[in-house]
Amino acid sequence: MSAERHLTTAELETGLEEIRRSPQDEGTLMLICRRPRTLEREILERGELDVELGLIGDNWQARGNSSTDDGAAHPEMQLNLMNARAIDLIAGGRSRWHLAGDQLFVDLDLSGANLPSGTRLSIGTAVIEVTAVPHTGCKKFTARFGLEAMKFVNSPVGRELNLRGINAKVVRGGIISVGDFVKKQ
Repeated sequence: MSAERHLTTAELETGLEEIRRSPQDEGTLMLICRRPRTLEREILERGELDVELGLIGDNWQARGNSSTDDGAAHPEMQLNLMNARAIDLIAGGRSRWHLAGDQLFVDLDLSGANLPSGTRLSIGTAVIEVTAVPHTGCKKFTARFGLEAMKFVNSPVGRELNLRGINAKVVRGGIISVGDFVKKQ
């Protein structure tokens, strides 16, 4: 954990206009981060997405999910995407993005108006689909970025813009690399 200073709500709100300027139809994959084990992160330049396994080497499937009846991994929460401009503001710089716990950080408008559930995105040779399951912050997000950041991403504007991110699933496996275009299909 970092002893970084957490931003106030007023400081976070100053970044909203920059976040709103995110591209709507074609953005960029800025960071790939897999979680091989709980609390571990690996920053990748290139990764592989698989329809069954999600991001290869990530612990999504092994970790499971307490919201499913059998505790298995939730198929609609295979991937977590977060807006790069939002995490840059919240984390105070790229060196702390990975602490959010998401796998893909993209410079793309993730708002519900721009990417409703069912929207497909091509990244590299893979295709993913936005799912309806909301992505909200947790205790770890609060510990890393502060209570005001948690309230900010879950505020009405935060939910509208999906500042905490979105969930997605892989519909066509393939190779993804930092710098790839992320395009609405």
